[in-house]
Amino acid sequence: MDADDAYLGQANYLVDQAIDFAVQQLAEVTDNAVEGVATVPGLSREASAIKKRGGTYLSQYPEQPVPDIDWLRIGEFSVDRAEAKIEQFIRETWEFDASWLFCIDYLGEDAAEFDSRHRFRVRWSVPTRRKPVPRATACVYFTFSVSRIKPADHLVDVFYVFETNRLVHRPGETRFREKWLKDIVESKAELLREIEF
Repeated sequence: MDADDAYLGQANYLVDQAIDFAVQQLAEVTDNAVEGVATVPGLSREASAIKKRGGTYLSQYPEQPVPDIDWLRIGEFSVDRAEAKIEQFIRETWEFDASWLFCIDYLGEDAAEFDSRHRFRVRWSVPTRRKPVPRATACVYFTFSVSRIKPADHLVDVFYVFETNRLVHRPGETRFREKWLKDIVESKAELLREIEF
């Protein structure tokens, strides 16, 4: 069993939890709207409560837009197009040193009740002349959630998780840090140094 595959199950579980939680929140927002409770889309519950009371909600950091791309619509989804969009997303929105190389692998499809979830792995490494096969790699797991109940012109939901990390990211909401990849590779290299054969 590949060491990276050990994180695959965890990544799938985390993304599935995030999708299920989002569906649950959507149901709560819909129920609140039916009951007449005013909610403000895009704001947290605390911010919505402050807004409802007439107060102001100020972020402690200035708003800086997070770069994003135009993702696929449900009707135009295919595995090849999804791979191309992942590559476009990484090349256009993530800032990283040119020494990093990556490859994208399709891991398969999981069928759920209301959607199908297509899994991809982006494996990162820094090969050198002295070590063309790196001792450690870092993986990012992408999930495309293609709804079976939404119209074909809606966007496909996209999530991604860095291995060894539990935080589920969505494109356009989180600014990529090259340090995340370095930390994964360094922790694996440190572990390999500690193991004696």
